Amino acid sequence: MKFLSVTLLAVLALFTARVASAEDIGQVKVMSGAVHIQRGAERLPATVGARVQESDTVVTGSDGSVGITFTDNTLLSAGPDSVLVLERYAFNSTTHDGKFDARLNRGSLAIVSGKIAKRSPDAMVIKTPSSLLGVRGTEFLVKVEGTE
Repeated sequence: MKFLSVTLLAVLALFTARVASAEDIGQVKVMSGAVHIQRGAERLPATVGARVQESDTVVTGSDGSVGITFTDNTLLSAGPDSVLVLERYAFNSTTHDGKFDARLNRGSLAIVSGKIAKRSPDAMVIKTPSSLLGVRGTEFLVKVEGTE
């Protein structure tokens, strides 16, 4: 009976770990200075290796910067004083179909698009307070001045 209980707990732990990682859409690869991830009501310190999820807000301080690699190999870098909301992300690793919508409320953002935008250029959109950027190429930079 004890063996069955331990086995059941191990299976549940593996299932829970898989469910949690299924929500991960990218990973912090590099960072410096003050950076945190706002996930709902939680404020999580960003560290190299930290996972990001859909609906997360990535915030950099006046001395902060962060580089994130997404599951479709999109590379994103946010500079100092940035507020970036990862609004929507879906990616099928077999077909490379997907959708990537983000909103830059403040700061600077450099992107090298990955498989989602290469498969369908209309599938990646970056919003700012005053514009909507559709990704038609593979690299771009945007800067938003002002406050959130």
